[in-house]
Amino acid sequence: MDSLKHAYLILAHNEFDVLQKLVHCLDDKRNDIYIHFDQKVAQLPELSTQHARLCVLHARVDVHWGDVSVVAAEYRLFETAAAQQQYAYYHVLSGVDLPLKSQDEIHAFFAAHQGQEFIGFQKGNCDKEIDRKVRRIHFYPNRFRAGKGLSAYWYRAARAFSLRLQGLFGLYRNQDVIFKKGTQWVSVTDAFVRYLLTHKSAVLKMYQHTFCSDEIFIQTLCWNSRFRLKRHHTNSEYHDCQRMIGWHKGELIEWTDADFDRLIASDLLFARKFSGKNMALVDRMVERVCGKQTSNSTVVQ
Repeated sequence: MDSLKHAYLILAHNEFDVLQKLVHCLDDKRNDIYIHFDQKVAQLPELSTQHARLCVLHARVDVHWGDVSVVAAEYRLFETAAAQQQYAYYHVLSGVDLPLKSQDEIHAFFAAHQGQEFIGFQKGNCDKEIDRKVRRIHFYPNRFRAGKGLSAYWYRAARAFSLRLQGLFGLYRNQDVIFKKGTQWVSVTDAFVRYLLTHKSAVLKMYQHTFCSDEIFIQTLCWNSRFRLKRHHTNSEYHDCQRMIGWHKGELIEWTDADFDRLIASDLLFARKFSGKNMALVDRMVERVCGKQTSNSTVVQ
């Protein structure tokens, strides 16, 4: 099993300079790379590899933050990769992630832990958050970030009012399901991916009119299955999934050049999120991981 390839499944919608560097870092004959671009992206960047197989999905989902469409896009990636062949691991990344280790180190790590599921589970009690996100009905879930103006105000007001009513009357759904949550960025085995795929229809139906189900559906499926016993379990959500993710006061932060020493000192395998505003850091990370500098330009077709 440890001789099988790895599949990198990337969700992308912007920051294509960073995406190009990520693809460069993953360009290894032991990898296949699959990229889903949000359907709203009109011009796709021109990406190429020398060693890894690169597949840009043609059937794209119109992705909206917080909506089940994020889950649908992930399923497109899992389906496309699993239909191609069996992989040792499937790594879900965003287009603004970078590896913190070389491909030799990453492959050696997963070979040593083959069979474990690297899924981050939030520590502590998060029942109230889960109740709000998936046990209540959220109207206009694809309008969570509707912008400004009268229509945006209407969507937010209608959603808030409906949630308040549900709270007043004690209305809940999916009460027979044990939900778990954590980061959506995971590294999972072929067996678990095929288990996910058998539940696709039920998942997409259950999480309609919910909020941020991408942080819940994988954890919930794992917890309520035999794969619960196979998860990589530590006292840290981010060690569970091997992702270094920066938060400050509840907001996801972008790494800056000042974080370089902290990033390279980490014992985790991947980090997010990086930005084109800090390409000096991205280049330093790529040079560190890949051993060579690449250009900043992105060719757009």
